[in-house]
Amino acid sequence: MEEKLLAWLFLIGFYLLPIAHVALSPKGGPWRAHQSARCPFSPRVGWLVIVLMTGALGWLLYWRTRTAGHGTG
Repeated sequence: MEEKLLAWLFLIGFYLLPIAHVALSPKGGPWRAHQSARCPFSPRVGWLVIVLMTGALGWLLYWRTRTAGHGTG
C-alpha cells in the first residue's frame, strides 16, 4: 500500500499542483492571445503546455519568471 500512496503523492505534488498553480495564478497572464499576436497561444496557455510537458521543471521555470518580473503577462 505504501508504494501506491507514494505514487499518488508524487503525481499530485509534481504534476497536478503545478498545473493548478499556473491555471489559477493571477500573474499567469490572459487566457486569450492579443489580436495582433503572431502566436495563437496566450501566455497562460503557453505556460500550461510547458508545465504539461515538463512537470515540476516547467513549474519552476514559470515560478522563476513570475517572481523575477520577466514574465509575459
